[in-house]
Amino acid sequence: MTREHLFTSESVSEGHPDKVADQVSDAVLDWLLARDSHAKVACETLIAKNSLTIAGEFRAAIPDLLSELRGVVPGIARRVLTEIGYSADSGFDPDRHDLNLVLNGQSDHIHQGVERGGGVIGAGDQGLMFGYACNETPERMPLAIMLAHRLVARQAEVRKSGKVPFLRPDAKSQVTLRYRDGHPIGVHAVVLSTQHDPDVTDASLHEAVREEILVPILGSDAVAGAQVHINPTGRFVIGGPEGDTGLTGRKIIVDTYGGSCPHGGGAFSGKDPSKVDRSAAYAARWVAKHLVAAGCAERCTIQVAYAIGVAEPVSLLVDFHGTGAIPEDVAVAVVRKTFDLRPAAILEALDLRTPRYLPTAAYGHFGRETPGFSWEQLSRLAQVSELTSQHGGGGSKW
Repeated sequence: MTREHLFTSESVSEGHPDKVADQVSDAVLDWLLARDSHAKVACETLIAKNSLTIAGEFRAAIPDLLSELRGVVPGIARRVLTEIGYSADSGFDPDRHDLNLVLNGQSDHIHQGVERGGGVIGAGDQGLMFGYACNETPERMPLAIMLAHRLVARQAEVRKSGKVPFLRPDAKSQVTLRYRDGHPIGVHAVVLSTQHDPDVTDASLHEAVREEILVPILGSDAVAGAQVHINPTGRFVIGGPEGDTGLTGRKIIVDTYGGSCPHGGGAFSGKDPSKVDRSAAYAARWVAKHLVAAGCAERCTIQVAYAIGVAEPVSLLVDFHGTGAIPEDVAVAVVRKTFDLRPAAILEALDLRTPRYLPTAAYGHFGRETPGFSWEQLSRLAQVSELTSQHGGGGSKW
């Protein structure tokens, strides 16, 4: 029996207040990792109206670290806000705002559980992480979240290039797809809300969004056949931190798979890679992408879980959602033979101590095959393919 359903994912622009907070936190992280690749960072940012608070716990082999950090953080935040495109007129003044810093050292008790000695790193916290891959796009990502990301990335592109000069930094997108028997067959609805200058007319805004953002990303036929909502609440002049408070880690579904798989609850931005919330989620995506690329399944969810201070994962799950070409227990064995999911091994395999995190903080952490996104590289595909090809149906080799 044919089954049809709708599925929706959303994204937000780099100028959305929550994403501003993520980018500031990750810029601070990159600054520290550039000076000490083993730095421990848990940086949170709160931005609202004309106020910016940056708080967190830090540890690094830099004398007077906190004093130096206090001195550079204002410039880091100013650079991030300016590059996004904020100004005194558009929602936040990068040069004149109230700045509050609450910077503390990392707890010695946490540190002793993470740095175990002898090259062993314990998990920086307990928790469960998920990775996901599917064959809906060349990036092996769900189509809805990829389209939602591309829409807000296009909004930033035409805004910054001056092609649509009356757009401002804050924007959100939402894409609803029609599915038939588990495969996307068309765009059902699209929402694009964008901040804009006060003097632009609704008609000019709607035409520009449709022709310069929606059509280039979705295609004219898809836009013509979809329910299209452009700034459905009406005017959107007051935006950014002036209109909405931003907080690090509040867009975890935007950051991952748009709701296509479960989420363990841990955010990414502002955390150094010893925190398995980040590094193990990247590794789980790496594993899932390999399994789908090797033809093991059309869809794959990986769950991995840790105990604080313990290196070995306490659990590993492979779920093919009924699309597997090999048994899931065989896939678990392949994963265990091919991927070392202890924190130290993840850091080494994916080179996660290198400063690379600011680019991850907008438009998703996954599905971006650009330099630095090492968890997107299929560097072990030959090994996975060889192991899975050995399975003859009974699983006796495993």
